[in-house]
Amino acid sequence: MDVSLRPVHPSDLPVFFRHMSDPESHRMAAFTAEDPTDRVHFDAHWKRVSATPGVVTRTVLTDGDVVGHVAVYGEPAEREVTYVIDRFFWGRGIATAALRILLEEVAERPLFARAAADNTGSVRVLEKCGFEVVRGERGYANARGEEIDELVLRLAG
Repeated sequence: MDVSLRPVHPSDLPVFFRHMSDPESHRMAAFTAEDPTDRVHFDAHWKRVSATPGVVTRTVLTDGDVVGHVAVYGEPAEREVTYVIDRFFWGRGIATAALRILLEEVAERPLFARAAADNTGSVRVLEKCGFEVVRGERGYANARGEEIDELVLRLAG
């Protein structure tokens, strides 16, 4: 599969909304919007993201089809990566390839990432891209309705 990134187009947002409101994807991500089916909240979030200086968002394409998005956001010295890939494409190396491409584009380091401790697929993606676990935390996961263990990972420069 050919994985590539491009700037986010407004026409990508309905696809992202579908990805992010998928119940299994929502549960695995854990630290999500309170109501993943709230399109008004989703649109407001993306409007803020698009208007925030320094935020880098990219659409993930596989063989030309929109399959997710990757981003870097946050304050200097605390910048984080995030990504969402359509559940149909999990386990195919797409998230790893997309994140590697983004990391080539965004040269600043360190970068951080967070993942639910039991989301082994996401932790594996981050580790393949050079991130290392630096600590564990507990936090309230909207998608699960309870406090869960979370890993904080760091990509050093």
